[in-house]
Amino acid sequence: MIERLLYKLKNWRAIWRAFYLGSAVKFNDLTMRGELSAKVIRKNGRQINLGVIGRRVVTTAGVNFLRDDFNAAAGGADITNFKFHDSGTGVVAEAVGDVDLGTPAGPTTRATGTQSGGVSKQYVTVGTISYTGTLAITEHGIFNQAARGAGSTLWDRTVFAAINVVNLDSIQFTYTLTINDGG
Repeated sequence: MIERLLYKLKNWRAIWRAFYLGSAVKFNDLTMRGELSAKVIRKNGRQINLGVIGRRVVTTAGVNFLRDDFNAAAGGADITNFKFHDSGTGVVAEAVGDVDLGTPAGPTTRATGTQSGGVSKQYVTVGTISYTGTLAITEHGIFNQAARGAGSTLWDRTVFAAINVVNLDSIQFTYTLTINDGG
């Protein structure tokens, strides 16, 4: 509890930016909002729940992928594949034009998230990334495939204040996409 409060106080600028700049992509009356939470799991088993660390940015590539899934004739797009979590050390702010993380770091294969949609109007994927070195993790993305590189589509990218990890630490990321109907 104290660690979470200290993290929030230390990184108030990044948290304020995420909330102030907005957290939603709006299509007429339909709104999609991405939210990222994190829990640090230290190598000794101690857990630090950081709560919500960012809100934003569903990418243009992600939205186009969704469009293509609706239009089955457009190819093999399958929205249910957006369950792969990746992290990095890039610090450039999120943008709708992002197609990858700024600086991917950690394991070379993305973590496969557990998916759920039990809450009305929400899609949730939870993935845990384990680290084998000392890093300052500052970004997270949701992708449609486990392998980095060609053929991979970035659904959502979030930049946040550094979460420092050492060998054998891990971070459990929870990505929640809320889709509100309208009309």
